[in-house]
Amino acid sequence: MEKTFLRERFFHVIYDILVNIIELATEVLKEKMMRLWHQILIPHIPRQQLLGQHRECCALRGNGWGRKHSTVNYVFDHSPYLLYRYHILVMEEMKRRGYHPDALWQDPCYRGKGCEAYLDLEEVSIGDRIYPEHDQFYLRECLENLKAKNIEIIGFNG
Repeated sequence: MEKTFLRERFFHVIYDILVNIIELATEVLKEKMMRLWHQILIPHIPRQQLLGQHRECCALRGNGWGRKHSTVNYVFDHSPYLLYRYHILVMEEMKRRGYHPDALWQDPCYRGKGCEAYLDLEEVSIGDRIYPEHDQFYLRECLENLKAKNIEIIGFNG
């Protein structure tokens, strides 16, 4: 009887440990996932997220273009010009904060040193949002993602 109790207790402890490991691994993976922050958050995100966003835009504009990833698949449903315009927002904020992104990225056809430039990239008309997917739901999702990283953006109630 006591052996059965100890065996059951042992399996419960092991189960709890495995659940905690899976939850931790899931959080680590979420943090590593690519994401384009909602455009209205760009002036408010911390330095690390802003610089990461610049690297993400550079990668996506370059050899990453068309490489599917669950958090940015929607980007490839649109002209690369939209990503260029989004990247301009990021770079303007970087400049405002005193950073100096490479001026080559200001060219809509530029795709990085290891990628051939577009011969011509047609300008696309943009409304209030660069990406229509960046709606109120997406904003809420971004704010929750930041909150999970202990980053709270004042003035947004997602």
